[in-house]
Amino acid sequence: MNTLVAEKISKSFIKHRALDNVSITVPEGSIFGLLGPNGAGKTTLIRIINQIYAADSGQIYFDGRPMKLSDVEHIGYLPEERGLYKKMKVGEQAIYLAQMKGLSRNDALRRLKYWFEKFEIQNWWDKKVEELSKGMAQKVQFIVTVIHNPRLLIFDEPFSGFDPINAALLKDEMLELKRKGTTIIFSTHNMSSVEELCEHVALINKSKKILDGKVDEIRERYKANMFQVDYIGSLNENLFNNTLLKILKSEVNGKYQRIVLQANVETPANDILRELIQHVEIHAFQEVLPSMNDIFIRVVKEFENVPQQVQTV
Repeated sequence: MNTLVAEKISKSFIKHRALDNVSITVPEGSIFGLLGPNGAGKTTLIRIINQIYAADSGQIYFDGRPMKLSDVEHIGYLPEERGLYKKMKVGEQAIYLAQMKGLSRNDALRRLKYWFEKFEIQNWWDKKVEELSKGMAQKVQFIVTVIHNPRLLIFDEPFSGFDPINAALLKDEMLELKRKGTTIIFSTHNMSSVEELCEHVALINKSKKILDGKVDEIRERYKANMFQVDYIGSLNENLFNNTLLKILKSEVNGKYQRIVLQANVETPANDILRELIQHVEIHAFQEVLPSMNDIFIRVVKEFENVPQQVQTV
């Protein structure tokens, strides 16, 4: 079951093509990463999903049927551009925004009390928004985004303004919401967060989708036969003077030597290990998969050279 499907979405503004035949499928109960450089078209797609913009062509499906305007009631959207009223008190504004999501005042107060205590910001209830730090305002906006228990949450750069401790807190909350069955679309430039949180991703560049699939399958696809080895002993450099192996990195890891080596793609891992144990005592041997950051950079550069290329896993 898919919570949301965007099928062949295109959108143009004056002299600018924002989206060109873009399709994504967001499985129910998943965290889906929507990635791309600035200006790629991510925010335009998010605004179309939220019925802020109308697509020029294509169709959005929600729960297996064409999306209706009323479906927005089941979506929580945290935009990158923040929108709290600076002169209002925090609690007063939170109640107002919760009531706009369809909650009664009593339900809003009850749920806000829970979230404000959980995020340890109850002492800020009677403060004005303009007194909040950027991170504190982010917490308030996160709370009013999730307050109505939406089926689909869309976060656009949610960690902007957060220190590492509060970013970790927000990640934990996203994982807890997913555990409870909420579907999440997560747009970010932080590739380490993608690896931590996302099961599926789509990469958009210059209005086109150029890569999509499961994160683990994408990393497997772009692996380069690299291995990390921790060992005790001394390796003769002549061992690597062939076309099968070359050292990319060498360092000391505690009492061990550590190397990262790359092998010819036809060389099985067992052959590499068999060769190494003849010379040194091996304590760790593992394949090194590329990071999502490395893949992001590589695929975008490839697309710049071959604009019509679309890669799908």
